Amino acid sequence: MWETLRKEEVLRKLETSQKEGLTKEMVIRRQKQYGRNKLKDKPKESFIMKFIKQFNDFMIIILIIASMVSAGISNLQGENDYVDSIIIIAIVVLNAMMGVVQEAKAEKSIEALQQMTPPKAKVIREKVTNEINADELVPGDIIMLEAGNYVPADCRIIESFNLKIEESSLTGETEPVLKDASKICKNNIALRRYE
Repeated sequence: MWETLRKEEVLRKLETSQKEGLTKEMVIRRQKQYGRNKLKDKPKESFIMKFIKQFNDFMIIILIIASMVSAGISNLQGENDYVDSIIIIAIVVLNAMMGVVQEAKAEKSIEALQQMTPPKAKVIREKVTNEINADELVPGDIIMLEAGNYVPADCRIIESFNLKIEESSLTGETEPVLKDASKICKNNIALRRYE
């Protein structure tokens, strides 16, 4: 929606000023209204759900079927020799347990990395430029980007000079894309690259 409006309309609708930014009161009100500027975490799965998901693999299903066929054949022949079936099931269960442990370690590593260095953002608030944690941004904040910065939120560009954004995480394209603040999109336009 914001990409279809002129910069003056965007500033008016968000009740902000390009030079002054938001006031402290407005920031507090918007933080209460919109919450933190971060993606919602997926609810954590229980150990049992993680364990069950380990069996959702074609080769694992084949092994389980093979162990059941082996046990069935042993039973039909009257041998009562279930060693092969037990070994196959034991391997499958051990593999699932190892998978759950590895997944838990990976999740802990990712959580530790996320807490180590929160991304920062330069914003103008009450005519002063401050550096804040990106998760403290609210709609209407005036964000200042410099070379090498990450874009900390969905933004409407209101002023730019030779701004190029590397969008490989979104589009897969490795070349930075030139952005133009004066570009206004039509309503219901599909996302695509502008040059």
